[in-house]
Amino acid sequence: MSDPRYQIDVSVVTRYLKEQSDPENDRFAFAYTITVKNNGSVPAKLLSRHWLITNGDGHVEEVKGAGVIGQQPLIEPGQSHTYSSGAVISTKVGTMQGSYQMFAEDGKRFDAVIAPFRLAVPGALH
Repeated sequence: MSDPRYQIDVSVVTRYLKEQSDPENDRFAFAYTITVKNNGSVPAKLLSRHWLITNGDGHVEEVKGAGVIGQQPLIEPGQSHTYSSGAVISTKVGTMQGSYQMFAEDGKRFDAVIAPFRLAVPGALH
């Protein structure tokens, strides 16, 4: 059972970027907006990210890096941090999932899980 002091919830909204995509060359661009909410009782800093991006053919790309879009936000209890970024995959449908590595002000390190979410060209799925 996870410790309620370190409760980080992640929500995602995705959007297909038709103007940045080139389907004839297997390029499908997506934007995603993520809200990271601290539902725990201890302020926590988002140190790094770890993504697994899977296209419709099962090819997995792993992405790791410090912070999100160049930031390492400190998120107070009850507060959230929202940012937008993007991904390009070679198929009309794919998924992303991963985790944020967090550091609480009391010295505890923990992961905030990012549940799988879908990247899909409108109309690609029935």
